[in-house]
Amino acid sequence: MASHRKTRPAVTRVAGIRTPALATAAITSVALLSQSANAAPSADGPSLEEVEKKVDDLYRQAESATEKYDAAKEKTSKQRRRVDSLLNDVAKRAQKLNEERERLGSFAAAQYRTGAAAPDTATFLLADSPQDYFDQTQLMGRLTARQKSAVDDYFTEQSATMKKREEASRSLETLSTSQNDLQTAKATVQKKLSDARELLSKMTAEEKARLAAIEKKRQQEAVRKAAELAQQQAAARKAQDGTSSSDTGTTDTGVTTDSSYAAKAAKALAFARAQIGKPYVWGATGPGSYDCSGLTQAAWKAAGVDLPRTTYDQVNAGTTVSLADAQPGDLIFFYDDISHVGVYIGNGMMIHAPKPGAYVREESIYYAGASIIHSVVRPA
Repeated sequence: MASHRKTRPAVTRVAGIRTPALATAAITSVALLSQSANAAPSADGPSLEEVEKKVDDLYRQAESATEKYDAAKEKTSKQRRRVDSLLNDVAKRAQKLNEERERLGSFAAAQYRTGAAAPDTATFLLADSPQDYFDQTQLMGRLTARQKSAVDDYFTEQSATMKKREEASRSLETLSTSQNDLQTAKATVQKKLSDARELLSKMTAEEKARLAAIEKKRQQEAVRKAAELAQQQAAARKAQDGTSSSDTGTTDTGVTTDSSYAAKAAKALAFARAQIGKPYVWGATGPGSYDCSGLTQAAWKAAGVDLPRTTYDQVNAGTTVSLADAQPGDLIFFYDDISHVGVYIGNGMMIHAPKPGAYVREESIYYAGASIIHSVVRPA
């Protein structure tokens, strides 16, 4: 007769505790899931960190393309104004040329009424050019002073009109090139933003939460570095306190600062602060939205200083100073291609329009790492 025995589940020990094998399997699964959250990229796709880097790179590339778009847009606008001016000038000259032609016609009619077989002025008007006629006749010697003046005026106006028409034609070609550059830059921006949005759309809610946590940690580190810079600048100012007895002082880099700059900077900063919370929109110069260089341009315009439109030009619109000498109102430029800019407010902080999808905000100048800071420029 077969014996019947109760079978017990296999047990093992986890941290010194006797645990059924099924429970062990569950604990092992949890542990594996926990490890996979921070694991290197799997064969199925990139890790969260890689996605974050890719999105950041795409946003930065979009911002760089935005500055190129801004430059192309400004160039196109200037060229269009030039073309309009030239075409207007050509129209005025054509009108004047018609008036001179009418004057010559009146002389031809007068000669015809006197019975001349071949009126000199009429022959002149029928020639391919005034010079062709001059090469074959002694017209200028036979014309009256008044007639000679009319011929001179006609020839001068005809030559000037032809030159202006040629200039307008060349400007139209340049305008066409500028418009093509503008469309190319616009398409590049849109493609980079579309790629970034596509990557973000594929992330789960959990991944987005983790990404936010990573960003928060990065911002905390940026604020810490800003505080360190503030301490260094405070120590430098304290050391220089006794070196100046007037409103004008000189830093150890030879850069002169005065109360007039501080007054202008205060106006620029007041304007920038008033824009906090407004959206970043590529190519925008306000008042409802801005891109990075649009914000800095508008801020300093409020202080009575006209800055160029793009970061590439703004970086040359003032005196370069060291980061240690940075003062409120100075412009902080970022990346090797100088594709981003913010307004320094002191203590390692700035106001800037960060990137598409974000809003004008106050942030550490180390928001994306110390290595990305390109230079500091003092406008005005």
